[in-house]
Amino acid sequence: MKAFEELLSESAAAHGHLCPGQIVGVRMALLGMRLLGFDLPCTLPQLKKLIVFVEMDRCTGDAVAHTTGVKLGRRSLKFVDYGIMAATFVNLENGKAFRVISTEESRDLAQIYVPLETDKRQAQLAAYRLMPDRVLFRVQEVQVDLSPFDLPGPTRRKAACVQCGQVVRDHREVVIGGLPYCRPCAGEGYFRGAREVVWEDMDWSPRSPRPQEGFSPLRQERAAASRGAP
Repeated sequence: MKAFEELLSESAAAHGHLCPGQIVGVRMALLGMRLLGFDLPCTLPQLKKLIVFVEMDRCTGDAVAHTTGVKLGRRSLKFVDYGIMAATFVNLENGKAFRVISTEESRDLAQIYVPLETDKRQAQLAAYRLMPDRVLFRVQEVQVDLSPFDLPGPTRRKAACVQCGQVVRDHREVVIGGLPYCRPCAGEGYFRGAREVVWEDMDWSPRSPRPQEGFSPLRQERAAASRGAP
């Protein structure tokens, strides 16, 4: 295993700052990898067998992803929005999976480990480096049911939404009345009020001679007004 402080320094640099969540996340990843018998950094054969589910969109999630090397683009990082400081580490080869959960008690106990530190945040930064795993975490051995559509590799299925025509990959469509819909058209979108927009810079590409100016709704409205558009 690479040294903890080295992993923490690299993770904090990638994340942008050092915080208690970074320390928890790096230690969570270290524990998860030990439970699976994997190295850190992962060897390439190990990385191809690893999937990690993170249950929070916080600093800890960044630390777990950076430390293990899993990525959304490789389909080895899965985000489930539970709002829980936890991550599950899965070995695809043998199906072993362990869920590591950060304890609330560790926050309350931080002052005990560094009694002379009066600042709460500084106490956590110091204490989380000292606490044994049994205080900082709970561990559950779990079963994770993965379908072929969850695994790394090429797209295994495509379906076109019957309402908007958008292609949906990897069996993420919603079937209504036997017909496939993308989630936004099925009423499950995270956004609303969608409308198509067009503006002059849509002709831009990386090979364009002029620099990209970016999208400005105000410029779009002014351009439309100058053309006499309603």
